[in-house]
Amino acid sequence: MTATPPPGLRLAEITPATLDAALGIEVRPDQAHLVAPVVKSLAQAYVHGKTAWPRLVLDGDRPVAFLMAFLDIDFAGDGTGRDLRSGLWRLNVAADEQGRGRGRFAVESVAAEIRRRGGTRMTVTYHPGPAGPEAFYAGLGFRPTGETSGDETVAELALT
Repeated sequence: MTATPPPGLRLAEITPATLDAALGIEVRPDQAHLVAPVVKSLAQAYVHGKTAWPRLVLDGDRPVAFLMAFLDIDFAGDGTGRDLRSGLWRLNVAADEQGRGRGRFAVESVAAEIRRRGGTRMTVTYHPGPAGPEAFYAGLGFRPTGETSGDETVAELALT
């Protein structure tokens, strides 16, 4: 899943200086039901501060996408830690920036952070169906696990 990122793309932390830029990222109207808005993601990042990793994707100084990873969450939710996972929690690529490598860059950036922390697999969940992002994730190498999380499909990518 490694490709040369489009020149000028970089990640930025969400800070008081970048907050408005992050909040301004909106997906296409026909995708709004597939991913939570950035404001909800940032609220979740606030309450899940130890496991959430929100970032703004910039092209130069221009905001083009928002991502949020989860790092070492107890996916089983039973408190045992037997199923710790890391992966992509949210990906919002600005409507007019889609199809230009921004999403791939975001996914590869999360994979790099998980690897840096010693992880060997990356999880993503998505709404299945023809309008959803399944083909995008499959094209990056993600494979459905057979699990669901709510009404979303769970897929994984080996990072070895």
